Amino acid sequence: MTILGVERSVTGRRWLWREGDARVGAGIAQRLGVSELVGRLMSARGVGIAGAGDFFEPTLRALLPDPSVLRDMDAAAERIADAVRRGEHVAVFGDYDVDGACAGALMTRVLRDLGCAVTAYVPDRMREGYGPNRDAIALLCNRGATLIICVDCGIAAPAELAVAEGRADVVVLDHHKVEGALPRVVAVVNPNRLDDTSGLGHVCAATVAFLACVAVLRVLRRSGHFAQQAEPDLRTLLDIVALATVCDVMPLTGINRALVTQGLKVLARRERPGIASLLDVAGARDPYNAHTFGFALGPRINAGGRIDAADLGLRLLLEEDPIEARAMAEQLDAVNRKRQEVEAHVIASAFAAAEAQANAGCAVLMVMGEGWHPGVVGIVAGRVKERFNRPACIAGLGMGIAKGSGRSVPGVDLGSAVIAARQAGLLLTGGGHAMAAGFSFVEDRFAEVHAFFEDRMVAAKTLPQAADLSLEGTLNVGAATVEFATQVERLAPFGAGNEEPLFAIARARVLKADRIGKEGATIRAIIEGEGGGRLKTICFRAKDGPLAEALLAKDRVPMHLAGHLRAERWNGDVSACLQVVDAAPVG
Repeated sequence: MTILGVERSVTGRRWLWREGDARVGAGIAQRLGVSELVGRLMSARGVGIAGAGDFFEPTLRALLPDPSVLRDMDAAAERIADAVRRGEHVAVFGDYDVDGACAGALMTRVLRDLGCAVTAYVPDRMREGYGPNRDAIALLCNRGATLIICVDCGIAAPAELAVAEGRADVVVLDHHKVEGALPRVVAVVNPNRLDDTSGLGHVCAATVAFLACVAVLRVLRRSGHFAQQAEPDLRTLLDIVALATVCDVMPLTGINRALVTQGLKVLARRERPGIASLLDVAGARDPYNAHTFGFALGPRINAGGRIDAADLGLRLLLEEDPIEARAMAEQLDAVNRKRQEVEAHVIASAFAAAEAQANAGCAVLMVMGEGWHPGVVGIVAGRVKERFNRPACIAGLGMGIAKGSGRSVPGVDLGSAVIAARQAGLLLTGGGHAMAAGFSFVEDRFAEVHAFFEDRMVAAKTLPQAADLSLEGTLNVGAATVEFATQVERLAPFGAGNEEPLFAIARARVLKADRIGKEGATIRAIIEGEGGGRLKTICFRAKDGPLAEALLAKDRVPMHLAGHLRAERWNGDVSACLQVVDAAPVG
């Protein structure tokens, strides 16, 4: 049943109820001593009475799993602990995205604190591509590494890692879907191994690395290693783990929710010079939240690996000198602006081609273009996926080879389709997980690859061309108070798996609306409710399109609005504000 009869909003979406069990919600409210509203919202997120306490106040003590539940973790911990005891030279081989940078920085920091000499290595996206390659592994061995730890990569590189045989041991800490035979190394820790029964397939690589560090310290502690030296405090690294969790779009439930909640507390202390500098450069304001990770820090750390120095994000996370950290942060900010320019060049063409495919009823939107930078195709894929509510694969073409990235929608497994296409001989490279994947193929096979994806993900054909909007209920303007917004805040951090609640305000009339910001892409408005009262609203990413047109219309006719109700803080004042995400005409 639709809310307010909205079958098609101005952005083409239905407004549907997101309902929870009222009895469970009431039980949660009684158990925790919170309002029935908060209890109902928790129930709608699948939280039961028994788990309500851990959801409301998630702690690592209650939710952190024993690392040993992961297959091969004990072997990995023993080998890494042995390297610490012997003072070996360890190489940490990572990836160039946020998760890889965070996992690499975490492992490097802990091993250096334990006295190891560590070489951190991130491959160049353009020259080396994703994951371990033979030349890089040989180089690390030549530099004296006797242990190579692959983080956020390695699961699909048995031949490349074989180069280290007889020269260095290898431990893999990954979370990507497994393809074929595992590398023949000391340990392969990956919750998505087919024989792993940990139930942790929803965590990012930085969390796998964090759990590995927990296991290593446990081994060392039991052997008396810390009798003469201080044990590193892993809690100080939770800001890095939280950053990776949010930016890799992991569900913010269970252990992930605890890691992000506790990581935000570490972030607020601003003790890491690199992150503190990046917060300042990005203009992020306290109090920080998951949005800070996902939109202020993440894109800038990613930017280096996309179109500049691949290891710049990693180096920023490790930098301890505030002056050097500031210089790196400014460089990443400049690179991010350049990335946005490169991205804008690709988006217009990609949208036009994707729209034609969507109108033709394709399940998967697949577009490639000559010279499109491989560093931005993943972002563009995400934008196309959001626009058309279909799995999207975008590739840049150069010298007859297409290199691309894909993003999917809930319930449609893109990673498995990419792996199957590689196994079928259609792709040169390919791997990933359910929601994101990377691939490459010979230009002439474009039609074959697209047809293969269409067949594997045919279920996406039944999806509407705009994702349904799930709302928690309706409000009148008078009920949209600071107190109400503050209660909703108690469910944070919000993100994948714990979406921020959406509410509808019926028959609202825009009294005043203006564009603000450098490019005028944000609309600030004052609305009046049907029964009186006024409320501030804001709409981001509204440079053009039907939503912007509706808010800026001169006729001021009543419309239904959908958005997030937030407690907005500025200069010590707190006021209620609706962040508008959709609008619909009054039927």
